[in-house]
Amino acid sequence: MARVVIVGGGYGGLASAVRLAKLGHDVTLVEASETLGGALTSVSEDGFTWDAGPDALLVPAVVRDLFRKSGRPLGSELGLEGDDGLAPREMVREHRFADKTVLRLPGGSRRAQVEAFEGLSPGLGAQWDEYVHDYEEVWDLLRRHYFEEPWQPGALPKDVGRLFGSRDVLYKHLKRSFRDDRPATVAAHTFVADGHDLRNVPTWAGVVTYLEQCFGAWTLPGGLHGLRDLLAARLATRGVTVLVGTPVRDIEVRGGRAVAVSTTRGGEIPADVVVCAVDPRRMPALASYVERTMPAIPPVVTHLGLTGDVPDLPHETVLHGDPMLVIRPGGQAPDGCTAWTLHGRGRLAEDMLRVLARAKIDVRDNVVARIDRSPRELVTDWGGSPHGVLWQGRHTVRQRLGPRTPVEGVYAVGAHATPGAGMAYVGLGAALVATEVGPA
Repeated sequence: MARVVIVGGGYGGLASAVRLAKLGHDVTLVEASETLGGALTSVSEDGFTWDAGPDALLVPAVVRDLFRKSGRPLGSELGLEGDDGLAPREMVREHRFADKTVLRLPGGSRRAQVEAFEGLSPGLGAQWDEYVHDYEEVWDLLRRHYFEEPWQPGALPKDVGRLFGSRDVLYKHLKRSFRDDRPATVAAHTFVADGHDLRNVPTWAGVVTYLEQCFGAWTLPGGLHGLRDLLAARLATRGVTVLVGTPVRDIEVRGGRAVAVSTTRGGEIPADVVVCAVDPRRMPALASYVERTMPAIPPVVTHLGLTGDVPDLPHETVLHGDPMLVIRPGGQAPDGCTAWTLHGRGRLAEDMLRVLARAKIDVRDNVVARIDRSPRELVTDWGGSPHGVLWQGRHTVRQRLGPRTPVEGVYAVGAHATPGAGMAYVGLGAALVATEVGPA
């Protein structure tokens, strides 16, 4: 039995903790804030509750596997019979383009996506299908030899190494693939929304479009933040020691390996294994290994509580342009009210509600509750960016850490330890760390 200390109580830390505890290790999870979850939490005010961070996930099998491998299935935790608890969404999102055309992007169906693009303009369906289908082999390669199989940072599987060594970038790939800007805009959306420059994103990272088509988007009834509560309960079931309100100063390394973590409260916590589930730049023992990387900064976020007659929008609507706005109706609201969350990217020189009004979505007179969060405030509250490492070219994937690190006994998990943001990648990373550490 190893003494495992996990630094950080976001989704990556929670997933790692329950997996390692189920393997028989003595696990302590240390979180700087007073609550667990990181970005996987909620915000509440005046009877409204919003998802603070992600409100949907791809590759639902990753979450299902997490609960099965650490205890009871997710559906059983929710008291459901023959149901895993996750709810599929009919579509991934709605895209509204500058030319006033609209695309409702289905998920989980190749045929439905082809039909949607064909309805946008004849011929686009076949172009989109060819573009997405090319990523099938990329996903199969990465899944089998990178996301689900332990590997050494200095000795990647040969085919994975060749893929990562390609100089092709997503910006050029999209220009070659589409003459129409609209499908290119859809394919680029997740990267633009996460704050990346397409000229710095490797082409293979565009595999996310295949994941959306193949698996669709899923959520949890009541809000995705409910996973935080379920995982927190699983920590107690598995006997994990949880220390909240306990910032970690550093990972203590002696004789070339990790032996403890030092905290601002309670001194050192002895460890045989340390899992860094926060931005490794925050740990002096790891900072020098990631000095060439930068975090992808969150968007400007506004949570709205609305009353009265408001537009009936899908669960996610993207208004493309500069600025780009994302509208996410959802969450919990008092009777007769609606909860929205807005994300803004680009030139936000004015209030997002005025930008919405110009797009004929005017809810300024309907606002009864509002919370504005700047990128700096979000990073401070969450202890880092849930959007992970900023793409700065093909070398970025090798310059970040995870699941192993150069320090013996130290592993990395979370958005900063994956080649892209999203709960699927983070969950797969947690499974890899559990495999690397192994059973007690």
